[in-house]
Order: sequence, then structure tokens, then C-alpha cells
Amino acid sequence: MAYRLIQVGTGGFGAHWCRHFLPPNVRDGLIEVVAAVDINPLALENAREGLGLSPDRCYTDLRQAFDAHPADICTIVVPPAHHEAVVDVALAHGCHILSEKPIADTLEAAVRIANKVARAGVKMGVTMSHRFRQDITTLRTLIRSGDYGPLDYLVSRFTCENRTYGTWGAFRYEIADPLMVEGAVHHLDLLADMAGGRCATLYAQTWQPPWGQFRGDAQALVTLQTEAGARVLYEGAKTNAVGLNGWGAEYIRAECERATLILSHGRIERFDYDPARRQPDRAEGTGVPVPLLEQPKWANTWLIEQFVRWLDGGPAMETEVEANLQSMALVFAAIESSRTGQPVDVQAFLNAARAQA
Repeated sequence: MAYRLIQVGTGGFGAHWCRHFLPPNVRDGLIEVVAAVDINPLALENAREGLGLSPDRCYTDLRQAFDAHPADICTIVVPPAHHEAVVDVALAHGCHILSEKPIADTLEAAVRIANKVARAGVKMGVTMSHRFRQDITTLRTLIRSGDYGPLDYLVSRFTCENRTYGTWGAFRYEIADPLMVEGAVHHLDLLADMAGGRCATLYAQTWQPPWGQFRGDAQALVTLQTEAGARVLYEGAKTNAVGLNGWGAEYIRAECERATLILSHGRIERFDYDPARRQPDRAEGTGVPVPLLEQPKWANTWLIEQFVRWLDGGPAMETEVEANLQSMALVFAAIESSRTGQPVDVQAFLNAARAQA
């Protein structure tokens, strides 16, 4: 039987949930959307059109929706500062939770949420959607296959032209550390995952150039090392003159013992090491093309199915809330490093937050 679901947040990115991510899982009989909530009445049109909900199932009041419609799952697609309040209502009604990233707007709030979920005995997953894209999944599979030897290091570039207010969602121009909280939360997560382990140490510089209209830092250079010894270099920028590798088009180069693997704009190529012939200079675009993996669902659409399979008794989501605290720790360790000018022991940093929660 399909799980009953209440969608919280139907405007902005919530529109994609209503129109693209939830409907395939409704058609597959995995979920039934029983209600939708958004503080903006106009945004509820996405739920009416995308999910076929009648007006009496669309609410601007969160508690009214939960009181009126028994549900098994709450999906949260609202700004991070409001996640904990929605979690509290969902837990009070016995719902499992699938939330957009990040868990919350602070590491302390994220730890509190994870603790509340554990005490309630329910399941909570976080949709780190970019880790589960087709191109990212393919590259991660290549690295983990062992066919190219151990990974030495990763280099990643994410650069955009969003310096003008509102071109990347208005609320992101008003919050502290928008790149880290709303952008690098995905990239540091998927890069650490590709590198094969928890992060040991991290050093970051974040800043805001005078031509950007963000209140907080929207540019960053981050280096990290995993407990297994792999290294990562990340360039993130939201106020550049031109976007070279924006959302869905990120550049990631994996340097392995026996090959260099390059992902850019959704395409992957491979440059093999040839011990019989030196290759001092090769141009990107001249490597061996690598076909992408194929399956019916990717990113958030796939993650919703993963969550349902977990509720059915299958394996836990890789990004269940406790595991996803590692991703949160990366983000806030980077913010801490930038402010202090010092590298951060990420696991000690996370344990300190746990102790304070």
C-alpha cells in the first residue's frame, strides 16, 4: 500500500517536487500525496496542478494540514532556518521525514534534529540530490571500482554568475554564508563521498567580493583530507563574471594511479596511464568517452524511492539524518576555518557540537 505523504513547501524548489519528483513515485504506487502546505497561497497552485490535489487539501497552516490528514511521511522543502519547526510538527504526528538539504541552518540545530528523530524512533532522510545524479553516480562508481587503482586526489570547480540580487533565490542573498549552506553543502558532501571516507581535516577561505550583492560569503576555496588519506580541492563561486561549471555542469577531475577521470558538463572522459609511452600533455576533450550508467530514476526522484524502500525494511538511505551530520560538519567546519584562518579537525568539531546539543 502507498505511504501517505504531506508535502511541506510548494514554491521555489518545492514546485519541482510537486511537478517532477513526486509524480513518478505516485504513479509507481509508492506514495499518495494527501495534502500540501505553503505559506504562499499562490505557490499551492503547483500542488494542485502537479499533484492533482483539490483545494481542500492545500493549506497555508502547517498544523491544520497535519491535524486534518493522517500521514506516514512528511517531505520538507522550505528554507533551512524553518526545518526544525516543521520536523517538530511532523514528529508530533508520528511521521517519518524526508527533507531537502541541509538538515538545518546551523550545526547545532542539525544535531538537535537528529537527536529528536532518534528519540522519536522514526526515520529521516536528507535529499543530497547531487550525489545521486546520473553523472556523479557514474564517476563515483568508476572510482570505487578499483579498475584505475587508488584515488590520489580530486579537484572540483563550481562557478556561477549570480552576483545580482535574486538570480539565485532572494533568501540566499540575505543569509550568512550562502555558498556554504546552499551550494557547497552538496559539493563537499559528494566529493567526500567520492574520496571514500569521513573527512579528517579541512581548511577553507570564504569571502564576498565588492561586486556581489550577497550579504554573506559567496566565494570559497576549500581543501580537505579524508581519514583514508585522499585529498580534495574545491573551488566554489557565485559572483564570477561568467558561469563555467554551474549546477549540473560541475567540473570534477579524479586523479587515480592508473587513470585521470574528468567529469564536466555531464560528460565523462578517461585518460589511461601508459607506462610504455609518456604523455606529458593531453587536451581535455581528447580522452576516451565513458558512457553514463542507466536507470529509470535519478536524484530526488530516486531518493524518494530509496526512502520508501527503507520504510519497507530495506537498507537505510546513505544520507539518513545521522550519517548526514558528516555533510553538515563539512559545511560548518569550512565556515569556522575561514573565520579563524586555521584548519579544522572535522570529527572533533562535530563531536563538540554533539556535546553541546
